[in-house]
Amino acid sequence: MRWPMRRSFSGPARWDPFEEIRRTQERLNQLFEDFMPMEEWGGGKVYTPAIDIKDEDDKLVVTTDLPGINKEDVQINLKEDMLEISAKTRKEKETEEEEGYLRRERAYTQFYRAVRLPASVKEEGSTAKIENGVLTITLPKMQIEESTKKIAIE
Repeated sequence: MRWPMRRSFSGPARWDPFEEIRRTQERLNQLFEDFMPMEEWGGGKVYTPAIDIKDEDDKLVVTTDLPGINKEDVQINLKEDMLEISAKTRKEKETEEEEGYLRRERAYTQFYRAVRLPASVKEEGSTAKIENGVLTITLPKMQIEESTKKIAIE
């Protein structure tokens, strides 16, 4: 392992523990961004969760992780071949009076993802459930009937 060194005009390079802490924090931040990327949207931070789409013959099954989100906070929209998932949650925690003031801690979390579906689906028969922070949406595919028409040759 290489130790980060700080160069000094007065002597040989020496290890700087604060530089090591800063680099470790940067690596951790990058890991979190890779796991749950965030984008700027409407002046705030919004998580853009990864989505899995599975084609199961007559239906599409879409899954995504929405940790800490209740079903009441999730909105799912279907517009032609676009699936849009958004969620907002707000949590407040109040604590007892400390040194003459009341402390409140708030956390706001937003998720947003829109994805183009690989097949036409219908709203009727579609279902969605959230269990242990995983949203599963089942979308029945539209059955397109192709009728063969014969053309007579003159």
